[in-house]
Parts: sequence; C-alpha cells; structure tokens
Amino acid sequence: GSAFPVYWSFVVSSQTTEAVGKVPPVLVPGGHLFENIARVFDETDFALALGNSLIVAGTITVSVVLFSTLAGFAFAKMRFRGRTALLLVVVATQAIPTELGVVPLYMMMADFGWAGQLQAVIVPGLVTAFGVFFMRQYFERALPLELLEAGRMDGCGSLRLFWHVALPAARPAAAVLGLFTFMQAWNDFFWPLVVLVPENPTVQTALSTLASGYTTDYTLVLTAATIGTVPVLVVFLLFGRQIVGGIMQGALKG
Repeated sequence: GSAFPVYWSFVVSSQTTEAVGKVPPVLVPGGHLFENIARVFDETDFALALGNSLIVAGTITVSVVLFSTLAGFAFAKMRFRGRTALLLVVVATQAIPTELGVVPLYMMMADFGWAGQLQAVIVPGLVTAFGVFFMRQYFERALPLELLEAGRMDGCGSLRLFWHVALPAARPAAAVLGLFTFMQAWNDFFWPLVVLVPENPTVQTALSTLASGYTTDYTLVLTAATIGTVPVLVVFLLFGRQIVGGIMQGALKG
C-alpha cells in the first residue's frame, strides 16, 4: 500500500498530461517517460538541483554520523564532570520548534555572507541532538565495558578505542542513522526555501517552483518527484543490509 503512490507517480510521469484527470485513473505505464524527463530538465535547472541536494544530504549525513558516534561514545562510556547535565541540554534542544529559530538563524547566515549558498543549508545540520542520543543509547547496550578495558590494557587511548573498538561495533546503528539523516536532509523543504535563492535550488525547492505556476502540470511535477526519489532508493539499496541488520540487532537486544 505504501508503495502505490510511488508507483502511481511513475505511471503519471510516463503518460501525457491528459492522463492525469482520466476516470478511472490510468494504472499502466505509458511511453512518454523520457520525453517528460527531458521536459523537466528544460523547464528548470533540475541537474543543478540534484547536484545541490546530493552535496547537502551527503555532507550532512557523513557529518551527523561521525559527530553523533563520537558524542554518543563519550556520553555512554566516558566519565567526565557534567556529563548528565550536558546530555540533558542536548536532548532538551529537541523540544525547541524549528520555526522558533528560523529568523535568528537566517540573520546569522546573512551576517556570514552565506544567504543563498549551500553552506547556509549544510552547517546548521552538521550534528543533531537525535543522532547523539540515538548513538548514546546504542553504545550503552552494544559495547561492553570489558571490551574497552581490554583495549586500555593493550595501551589504547580514547581515540584509538573509538576508532578500533567503538566504530566497528556501531556500524549497524550508524547505517540506520545515516539513512534517516540522508532522507531528512534530502526531503527538507522549509529551511532551503527560506535561505536559498531560486537560481541555486535543491530538489524540493525546484519541485516547488515547478508546481507554483498559474496552472500546474502534474505530469511534469510527478516526473521530477520520481527523479528525486531515485537517489534515496539507491542509498537504501546500498546500505539496506546494514540497516536491516541494525534493526534486527536492536530488536533482539530489546
């Protein structure tokens, strides 16, 4: 059932505009897919939008996974003053609505001279409270203290323990976090719409541009949406085994 909207978008993107309003609806792909794809790239700079979204989502995903894994390891397995209070502050930031910080964040990006540029979308998302808490919870259950003590007896410092012991153990959870982060960054619409200019779009803002005309060409919009789902499907196929393994491992330990 959840896959039907994706299938129907593909069907519409392979049909002519007249097929959208037919009753009963068309459920079989047609022969106009490549023609409609060409129209998408003619109507808007969708190649730039795809490249921008790949840069934004890829950079944010790598950064969130790396920093969340580091912070999660520190909160779970290292003892330092103020650890609990700092973790509470990190978790409490999730209770602040995103819309509340849009104006000051935009003013900050403008002061940096980043308004309209990809840095303004990337930098605020380089680490997330959810990612830190998620990895902290995983390390609490999946990384025995005995394993860390054995590493310390072998002369490993904190960074070597993280790199050689914690990071391999965190691979399934990191894959899950990476997929969620990539999807969230790829599908983010509100902040890129606020801070970017139409000449430098992401996929979601380009879709908004296609749909904002006096009359909406739904075939064109759904063709662009279909193209925009391909990178997410590719990421899921590449990391699917790790993701399923991470979910199953969490379920077994739970």
